[in-house]
Amino acid sequence: MAAGFTNVGKIPELRRRLMYTIGMLAVYRVGVYIMVPGVDREAMSEYMRSAQTGFMGMFNMFSGGAIEQLSIFALGIMPYISASIILQLLTVVVPPLERLNKEGEAGRNKINQYTRYGTVLLSIIQGLGISFWLESLNAGEARDVIAGEGGWAFRLMAVLTLTTGTCFLMWLGERITERGIGNGISLLIYAGIVANLFDALIQTWQLSEGNGGNLTNLTLVFIGVIVFAVIGVICFFERGQRRLPVQYAKKVVGRKLYGGQSTFLPLKVNTAGVIPPIFASSILMFPMTLQNIWADQAWVQWLNAALIPGQVLYDVVYVALVIFFCYFYTAVTFNPVDVADNLKKFGGFIPGIRAGKKTAEYIDQVLTRITFGGAVYMSAVCLLPTYLQTGFGVPFYFGGTSLLIVVGVALDTVQQIESHLITRNYEGFAGKRTRVRGRRTS
Repeated sequence: MAAGFTNVGKIPELRRRLMYTIGMLAVYRVGVYIMVPGVDREAMSEYMRSAQTGFMGMFNMFSGGAIEQLSIFALGIMPYISASIILQLLTVVVPPLERLNKEGEAGRNKINQYTRYGTVLLSIIQGLGISFWLESLNAGEARDVIAGEGGWAFRLMAVLTLTTGTCFLMWLGERITERGIGNGISLLIYAGIVANLFDALIQTWQLSEGNGGNLTNLTLVFIGVIVFAVIGVICFFERGQRRLPVQYAKKVVGRKLYGGQSTFLPLKVNTAGVIPPIFASSILMFPMTLQNIWADQAWVQWLNAALIPGQVLYDVVYVALVIFFCYFYTAVTFNPVDVADNLKKFGGFIPGIRAGKKTAEYIDQVLTRITFGGAVYMSAVCLLPTYLQTGFGVPFYFGGTSLLIVVGVALDTVQQIESHLITRNYEGFAGKRTRVRGRRTS
């Protein structure tokens, strides 16, 4: 392991990519403390301390603590993720977008441009909702005024600031993906969660009996065991594969014999990576925006009261969305027909399966079965630790969703670094016998 870290500094390109990624993440963390004009930070922090185990606590976690600071990054990267969800769904059902997606790099760049436009639109809507919500906190509250005098001057300034902050985060994520290590969007969410883990540990310790809380030492040990067990389960499933045997036919070229070797086609148990819980959480956060705009509507109030972490409706909808996005994102990123065609083109076949259409159907059947197992695992990991918050009041940073993102992105980043090392004839972090198999990059 020590030799692996030493080898990282020996590759100039890899060293530049790591330093660039660290620099961009540092810029992101600095921006978290730049406030929206006209907002009282101390009053907002006081309000967030009283709501840290509710829905606002989860929103604050995904924004990297920006909601608590009411910074220019308060919306986080969620509008971009929501726009990506919408565009990917439309790509399946709208023929012009489907044709664009099949045009290669130029078509995907065009879809990415539409995603950016959608991000701006959603940021404006959510920024307006947050401005109305901040003004509603001023009325009838004993605490200090949060949004100052309010009015349309404050609303327009808040919308402009929050939208600009989200667009800047979107740009940071794209630059990290292009010039850094790993998926920039996932790394931004990862950095936001990790940056507040130490505070979450302190908050949990303050809940112990020795500090006037209601958690016994045995309960703290039990919570720690649960957290480490969840991390172990995540590492096990994220590295899990179903290997389909592939045999290449022998062929004679001139006087030489080529082919005939055996290999395997690796199908990951969790092909979608951490995308499903991020997408599901992003969708479940959207009703709060509706409450900020239409707070007097009865159905909006009922929806927000029902969609609270720990409630039955929230758990059912969350699990359904996670399972849906596991299958949907796997279908988007992995095409069995293309894999079967490539195998047939290069003389490869799965023993006992006819090449071409039958191979595609077999791969799709296997992928469907293992994706179901991956979806069940992900739902359990994201849902079961949630009862730590509802039962013990533990911060969201020790919930299944946050642990899945942290461990999944960390494994992916290590796999990216190891790929650079192995390409240049260096040993990876785990030595000769073991390779870190990260998730598919989203």
